[in-house]
Amino acid sequence: MPSIFQRALGTRFDRLHPQLQRRFGVGLDSGEACIGTGVMNRVWNAGLIVRPFLALGSRRNILATDTGRDVPFRIENYPYADSYGRETVTFVRTFPRSRFDATMIYDEERGEIVDYLGTHQHLAVPLALSVDDRGGLIIRSGPQRLLGPLVLPVPAAATGTAVVTEHYDDQAERFRVAVTVANPLLGRIFGYWGSFTVSYVNVAEHGVPATVRPRREEARR
Repeated sequence: MPSIFQRALGTRFDRLHPQLQRRFGVGLDSGEACIGTGVMNRVWNAGLIVRPFLALGSRRNILATDTGRDVPFRIENYPYADSYGRETVTFVRTFPRSRFDATMIYDEERGEIVDYLGTHQHLAVPLALSVDDRGGLIIRSGPQRLLGPLVLPVPAAATGTAVVTEHYDDQAERFRVAVTVANPLLGRIFGYWGSFTVSYVNVAEHGVPATVRPRREEARR
């Protein structure tokens, strides 16, 4: 079966740079996990006005509280079948002092990827994907839904919209990534950019570390 990104992109997947095709082709059928390590040239946030929000989110590994230049970075993309039988891919981003966890599935009904944020999957976010002229991947987040006793939309003023761009630099032989999160009232509130290299791990041989899986799984989207 194609990876969740292949299914979401359809024929556009073939327009990705070959290195991104392998990286975002990680899935149950590929049998590979992708582990990236590198340095973010800059990690920033909007300062005092957003720090309480970032501190609250960091309790469940939602967004990073680190700031600075030349910040070490690690991303772990492991495929596994969750307790509901859905193909899931982890996007665990680790900085020196904080971690940003996400797990992604493909929603067959909507034809889109759903990103569950944090350690307990209390936030679900649909993702819109596109491919740029360089063969890079662009990811834009949609309206967030809070998954508690009820499924509730999160007001736009209380959250942020993320734009992620990733492409492969043939000359440097590195992946380059840029992330910006913006709030409709406050403007840009968080972001980072930098580069990393990757290695691929045989999942059947090494398994999926318990540390990258969420502590709670949510069936609702």
